[in-house]
Amino acid sequence: MFGSTVRGTAVAAVFLAGFAVSCGAEPATPAAAPAASSAAASASATAAPSASSPPGSSAPGPAAPAASGGPGASALPGSPPEKVRDAFAGLQATLDGSCTPSECAYFLGRVYDELHGLDAAMKADPKGPGHFPEPIALIAKLDAELGGDRSFKNLKAHQTLLIGTRDKINTWMQGHPDDYR
Repeated sequence: MFGSTVRGTAVAAVFLAGFAVSCGAEPATPAAAPAASSAAASASATAAPSASSPPGSSAPGPAAPAASGGPGASALPGSPPEKVRDAFAGLQATLDGSCTPSECAYFLGRVYDELHGLDAAMKADPKGPGHFPEPIALIAKLDAELGGDRSFKNLKAHQTLLIGTRDKINTWMQGHPDDYR
């Protein structure tokens, strides 16, 4: 039993190191690498049991996975937020997605992440948050409905609002092309 845990931790560390290199991220310092791999291993270990819940079960599931290309995915701490055009491009990339049984948690989590990345970019934009009143208000309304619960179960329950918010913001941004081109 102990051997498989150590092996799983080693596999997770190798996977994360490969992922960091393939994404063009700066490699972790040697002192930080063990802490990062052990944190990832413990996160994997805690997520694995709840991830085995059958779809549609009433058992609480894991939080929707973070989008791999979503807001802050490759940003280093202390780096400036994305530009509005880049964050909007990420949101637009979700337009062709759908909530298929095998990808629903990923899709809804990604839409959520992209909306919040765009929100952060708009609030940090040199034009100021007052330049983006509707999108910021729509995301605030979504957050109030979600009540801080980003779990797949809650995102699925609010799927219509989540997708509707994305679509309304997309329409608003299409009417303001100078903000994303």
